Amino acid sequence: MNKNGLSQIGTERIYRLFELAEQELEKHPERSVRYVQLSREISKKTRARFPDELKLKFCKKCNAFIKDGYNGAITESGGIANVKCLGCGFERKTGRKSRA
Repeated sequence: MNKNGLSQIGTERIYRLFELAEQELEKHPERSVRYVQLSREISKKTRARFPDELKLKFCKKCNAFIKDGYNGAITESGGIANVKCLGCGFERKTGRKSRA
């Protein structure tokens, strides 16, 4: 399999794991964290870039799936999105607008 095909499969799996993480967030938050961990590992192994819309949906420190108003806060000011994880308190700023 060529490098591009492997990257495409990796991206599809990342999207699917984020769908599962969102579904399991309220009932099984630890399972949701595991899905995010797996998606980050897949991204590294297949060299697939994380889609921009998913970069705002997880905490880089504790791997928690972030849902605005539930376990995280996403605020925007002047085109900069500020993402804060309420679980560990980690806060980061990105130049992307949130679509969450």
